[in-house]
Amino acid sequence: QVQLVESGGGLVQPGGSLRLSCVVSGNIFNRYPTNWYRQAPGRQRELVARITTDGSTAYYADFVKDRFTISRDNAKNTVYLEMSSLKPEDTAVYYCRLDDLYYTYWGQGTQVTVSS
Repeated sequence: QVQLVESGGGLVQPGGSLRLSCVVSGNIFNRYPTNWYRQAPGRQRELVARITTDGSTAYYADFVKDRFTISRDNAKNTVYLEMSSLKPEDTAVYYCRLDDLYYTYWGQGTQVTVSS
């Protein structure tokens, strides 16, 4: 059974940093790209970053370029999102997502709040 479990969210001041983690159970982590999404109150869920299976290529939404870094450790079945220079508009629930050939898997999300 595939499960995604995020952690690392919290309250941080503007300009601060956080590192999110997503642990993926099941035997598919190394076979598909992994994504971070976020959803702010009243807004649609949006793609933040994506990383290929070997970690060699990453995609970033324009609103996080040069501030966020996605990485993965295939030995630990874990994908990370390093967030720096955080802004109040980064406040959202952050979700990990993985798609195989048949299903889309989501984690439960982790809340990130950027506020002074």
